[in-house]
Amino acid sequence: MTEEDQMAVKSPPNDKPAPKDDNGAPGQTAQQAKIRLRVKRAIPKDVGRGIIRMDPEDMESISCKIGDIVGISGQEDSVARVLPTYINDRGKGLAFLDGLLRENAHIGLEDYLTVYKVAAQPATAVTLTALSPGRGGYDVQYLGQFLEGLALVEGDRLRADFIGATGRDFRVVSAQPKGPVILQSSTRISLQEAPSAAAAPRIRVSYEDIGGLTKQIGRIREMIELPLKYPQVFERLGIEPPKGVLLYGAPGCGKTLVARAVASETQAHFVKINGPEIIHKFYGESEARLRSIFEDAARKAPTIIFIDEIDAIAPKRAEVLGEVEKRVVAQLLSLMDGLQTRGQVIVIGATNIPDALDPALRRPGRFDRELMFPAPDKDGRLEILQIHTRAMPLAPDVDLQHLGSITHGFVGADLAAVCREAAMNAVRDLIPHISWETNEVPYDLLMALEVHMAHFNASLREIEPSALRDIIVEVPEVGWADVGGLQSVKQVLIESVNWPLRYADLFAEAKVSPPRGIMLSGPPGTGKTLLARALAKESEANFLSIKGPALFSKWVGESEKGIRELFRKARQSAPAIVFLDEIDAMAARRGTGGGDSGVAERVISQLLTEMDGIQEMEGVIVVAATNRPDLIDAAIMRPGRFDFHLELPAPDEAARLEILKIHTKGRPLEPDIVLEKLASELEGYVGADIASIVNKASVLAIREYINQEKKGSLSIGLRHFREAIDARK
Repeated sequence: MTEEDQMAVKSPPNDKPAPKDDNGAPGQTAQQAKIRLRVKRAIPKDVGRGIIRMDPEDMESISCKIGDIVGISGQEDSVARVLPTYINDRGKGLAFLDGLLRENAHIGLEDYLTVYKVAAQPATAVTLTALSPGRGGYDVQYLGQFLEGLALVEGDRLRADFIGATGRDFRVVSAQPKGPVILQSSTRISLQEAPSAAAAPRIRVSYEDIGGLTKQIGRIREMIELPLKYPQVFERLGIEPPKGVLLYGAPGCGKTLVARAVASETQAHFVKINGPEIIHKFYGESEARLRSIFEDAARKAPTIIFIDEIDAIAPKRAEVLGEVEKRVVAQLLSLMDGLQTRGQVIVIGATNIPDALDPALRRPGRFDRELMFPAPDKDGRLEILQIHTRAMPLAPDVDLQHLGSITHGFVGADLAAVCREAAMNAVRDLIPHISWETNEVPYDLLMALEVHMAHFNASLREIEPSALRDIIVEVPEVGWADVGGLQSVKQVLIESVNWPLRYADLFAEAKVSPPRGIMLSGPPGTGKTLLARALAKESEANFLSIKGPALFSKWVGESEKGIRELFRKARQSAPAIVFLDEIDAMAARRGTGGGDSGVAERVISQLLTEMDGIQEMEGVIVVAATNRPDLIDAAIMRPGRFDFHLELPAPDEAARLEILKIHTKGRPLEPDIVLEKLASELEGYVGADIASIVNKASVLAIREYINQEKKGSLSIGLRHFREAIDARK
């Protein structure tokens, strides 16, 4: 039992004796006791484990204890192992099941199922068939390790999660003895041939397979499941139920995955259309194809039509040249909200460029609701990582919480790729031990295979985050401890940047608006960029960095577009920090020349609008750095845009000593070096100068060590520092 399961067992049910008949023997009343509970989503770690979680009082009412086998009845019957719910979910009459158990019982979320205690016997033999065609070669002994302890009956669907995979589904063809059984290490497992691709059932995706999108899933279920299950509610209210929902967001954030989950979870007829498939080369064929899809959907109602990449078939008619596209858009508009009612047909559209859609399609009555799928925050990334690693044999050194905090800008598809690449890195370590003659992996090595933190770190270097592509920089491991001196500046940054992100509720309660921006200025080498890099690590927010000159383009309007895209991605990835290095290059005073094109003035105007315009910059803080604040336009320096102006001074003696300690840490220094004395001699030197002197002294010590005849141990002496200081003068 895992640590989380043990926490859930804090208040287990009382072990009261079962009711007895007149002869004092255990009677049948307890065996037949049943309870009806409302179905809720399982937590991610329970998926595939055949677990139902119930209130301990409900368990007691049917004479169940933790770990017992219970029958679950919806439209069909199945079995599961019972565990207690967590304390916050008790006393509400709820049962938590994963998607596989819900499918086995033929029941949906928010429906009611019947739970009762059953007697399960150890399974002597079980026959399975793989539900994924073309994936043969399963090791029966290896498969048994994943399924041991699982309760099942004939006809159940079950899942075995292999390393680096999302899971392989199997159907129980037969089990001996008859009735509910429990798989054990002694159970003889046999596999039948997988079905052909045409006969194979569709891959099941449940709501438990989606992380970081709880709000979006709740809104979609409102839109889709309520009208299909309870149409009389809308009739009583006298309103038309919602007919369509548009999903938009960055690529890889889960739009298609959510649609697949809706298809699996609802019992409605599901039709998927890939946008480009509609377009035909013959006149009228494209519109006829659309009409036939909607007519077929109406006949098989209730139906969900999912149009992926809808921008391919419904672009703005004012901007497209082809007549086919215009006719297809017009046909789609009339089908979604024409003279003929759609009935119980709901349309889901998905796109990552919503601005490319025809405006007539986005009005209520066609797409009644638009849901934006943002890049996941830290908690969302942790949930996604837990989903994709729940079947992995993780080593004790793997810290998923740390991985979630450092994967700024990673969407769900990126995190899935990180987990898959980490698993492949672990597999590469196993390759030298594979016997190529027999093409087999030793069983003991296979079971000892683990994924370590080093494998994840290596995969992070290979995967580029999608949400922040083109503008993200690799944030190095630099924290506040690596910045010498500047205590007052660091404290202001912590209060201005970290606190609003971490304690947003306190700022809201005090009705304090967090600062929009912070300007760092000072001589070159005082640590402006270093502070921003430390802030990126310590703030645990998405970090977007761009250098001023990189935004300028020779094409008219492209520079302003770059500013808009930068802030759009920042708002989409909020909470986020936007770092503008060398801001004087992009926000110079207006009216001081700068060419006849007027590009500089337009860039400043765009920047002013983004920082303090009509559109709120909620959750986004701008940090800028410059060594020429006198060149920056006055409008951008006012409060409301840059609320704090922090000038970084040249370090005093105490700060120089701290910088010296940071840069000499771990280096082989000779005992004659007194850092306090060195710090007093380096008056007028900034942090970059001190770092250069330490590196130069180290190189001189290496040169001396290489040239000496009698080799000793490498050490850096005071003479090396003196020579390095003289070279800087």
